[in-house]
Amino acid sequence: MTKRLKVNSPYDGHLISEIDMDDGAKVEDVLETAYQLSKDRRKALPAYRRIEILEKTADLVETRAEEFAYQSAEEGGKPLTDSRIELARAVQGIREAAKSVGQLTGHEIPMNLTASSMNRMALTTREPIGVVAAISAFNHPFNLIVHQVGPAIASGCPAIVKPAEATPLSCIRFVQILREAGLPDEWCQVIHTENLDVAGQLVRDDRIGFFSFIGSGKVGWMLRGQLAPGARCALEHGGTGPVIVAEDANLDDAIPRLLKGGFYHAGQVCVSVQRVFAHESIAREVAERMTRGAKELMVG
Repeated sequence: MTKRLKVNSPYDGHLISEIDMDDGAKVEDVLETAYQLSKDRRKALPAYRRIEILEKTADLVETRAEEFAYQSAEEGGKPLTDSRIELARAVQGIREAAKSVGQLTGHEIPMNLTASSMNRMALTTREPIGVVAAISAFNHPFNLIVHQVGPAIASGCPAIVKPAEATPLSCIRFVQILREAGLPDEWCQVIHTENLDVAGQLVRDDRIGFFSFIGSGKVGWMLRGQLAPGARCALEHGGTGPVIVAEDANLDDAIPRLLKGGFYHAGQVCVSVQRVFAHESIAREVAERMTRGAKELMVG
């Protein structure tokens, strides 16, 4: 019997949806499909098609941004106003991916510099790296998937994406929009698993050319250590978010910004304010005003 993933709202716990979980056999099927696609040059998507698909995807997401913002807020727990900002960023990210296709160029290597290189030409070209495996995070469930899948499509690479178990619905909708915009189904596949060993198949398999991970440092570095030889990766573990408050800073302006930067989305933002360095002459005042401000924040 297929195990089901229940997606509940973190706000009040109500059930939003249930999704079939994938086992090792399903992951193997997805991997082989993507790998064979990456090897068959006859099925490669030409640059103009990738641009068309991404531009149409951006248009569709922009048209339905309010619907997707509601869904992102419901499954992720963010205020709706913040989810609307997330969707606006997602549209921008998709359009940037479309623009990047024209920048994937090689260059000419100078020749004729020696007698043996006379009357010769050398140049470089960019080729798709292969299958892209993406494991994503929960805090920005729509926009983070865009950041991982958009560049893969722009580069001509088949993508396999595993969204966070808590927020898979935004990923599903984004992939549906890609397909509505003309992307063949096998070019972007989604898997759902709560079993880290099953998800690890994506990392350990030598058919993976590039691994994209957004999440905790502990898990990201552990998975990186399992990559097959030659596979490349990008790990996004967040930052340390330092802010310097100078002696002559306008604290009436700075304190509200620090509070928003530190407490927005309960701090679950890669670039949140995590450390504040204040000049010794104002350090106590900064700390006291931030404490008072934090106590006045509205929760929920």
